[in-house]
Amino acid sequence: MKIARALLPKILSDLKTGSKGVVIYGPRQVGKTTLVNDALDLLGVKSLILNGDERGTWWEWFTSREHAKINQLVSGYEVVFIDEAQRIPEVGLSLKILLDSFPQKKVIVTGSSSLDLASKISEPLTGRVNTYKLFSISQGELSATQTPLELATNIEERLIYGSYPEIFSIDSKEKRTNYLRNLTNAYLYKDLLDFGNIRNSNKIYDLLKLLAFQVGSQVSTTELATSLELSRDTVTKYIDLLEKSFVIFRLSGFSRNLRKEVTKMDKIYFYDLGVRNAIIGNLHPLADRDDVGKLWENFLVVERIKRQAYAGILSAPYFWRLNTGAELDFVEDAGGSLSGFEFKYTKKNTKQPMSWSQTYPQSTFELINTDNWLDFVI
Repeated sequence: MKIARALLPKILSDLKTGSKGVVIYGPRQVGKTTLVNDALDLLGVKSLILNGDERGTWWEWFTSREHAKINQLVSGYEVVFIDEAQRIPEVGLSLKILLDSFPQKKVIVTGSSSLDLASKISEPLTGRVNTYKLFSISQGELSATQTPLELATNIEERLIYGSYPEIFSIDSKEKRTNYLRNLTNAYLYKDLLDFGNIRNSNKIYDLLKLLAFQVGSQVSTTELATSLELSRDTVTKYIDLLEKSFVIFRLSGFSRNLRKEVTKMDKIYFYDLGVRNAIIGNLHPLADRDDVGKLWENFLVVERIKRQAYAGILSAPYFWRLNTGAELDFVEDAGGSLSGFEFKYTKKNTKQPMSWSQTYPQSTFELINTDNWLDFVI
């Protein structure tokens, strides 16, 4: 199943008219290579394709950081595409030479982890690249070929199996289950274990399971540390590594420095629910689950983040809670304009917390359920 990616027009525009390089971050198997290859096919120019996972003669030339050798490598090509660039030592310095010395060349780089790549390129390439994040398939991307009815009909599949591109071409539960298990075992931890210097991978798996069960709840690193028999600093480090590997992400509590607002603990969500469900070994239908509310909340949060990112809308996502217990699942701060949201999978009506409207009288509130969710994520 071919699904047009939202970033394709932006990548094409950058390659055609931009004077900067392009960097695309995202998890393995999310479609970064396919996206770039599609852009190169449409561009129709001679391209040099290098893969950081596969060493060859090019490796020595590129990493030498010598102008003459790099010139020999890229001569005759209009575009240089470096896939899985985080594998290349000091890749930022080599890219800086390439971009500065050969401004007529178009350069595009992908990385499945920001663990190593971001630190290698952030300083050398400041002002020299446009950076994007590619997620698993978004509802917005699906809406280009699916009707609202089809999207609604398939919502249970998205909550259970997630939205990795490969999932859409697999037609049986058994094969989908095997794919997700292989994905989590073979790819999910690859960069994390390689670059994070993790000695005990079992602790990472155990931590992920605990986080998966706590989706939508505030997470105490102290309690996690106690459960895992690790130090609090180690747990904090592992969570940071998981976030930089695009497995999970955090939402902080929103506050305008009011004492009654709770902000010390973050909520943690998964970038893809198929991965989350495979980690806990639960790919059962929604009718047989007791975590539908958590799945719905995680789904809406990540789809909203995809929507805003692809649309180029600058907004900061949060949750909101008072020490009295009043709370909102999701808060969006866009240029000082506050919007509060509550998520319900059922049709049950929910009123705006009075404390929210009193504390932030200029804010808005909306209940997102199965009737109006498409407007929220597309």
